[in-house]
Amino acid sequence: MQYTYTPHGVCSRMIQIDVEDGIVEKVQFIGGCSGNTQGISALVQGMPVDEVIKRLENIKCGSRPTSCPDQLAKALKKVAAEQ
Repeated sequence: MQYTYTPHGVCSRMIQIDVEDGIVEKVQFIGGCSGNTQGISALVQGMPVDEVIKRLENIKCGSRPTSCPDQLAKALKKVAAEQ
């Protein structure tokens, strides 16, 4: 199922996530640092949602209290709660 999340406190404007049976099938960041967000997307593809959350939660971007990976973890927590 496809989910859309609006991140807060980062450069990315939107995160689109495909999750099937608890597995991240695809992630696409709209905006943000293209190379970094493409790398994150490629690395989490095929991973269980819980594992992605565990690895990415609470990562900071410089002095910001969050980051694109942290925002992805927050989005996946919402996805997990809905399933």
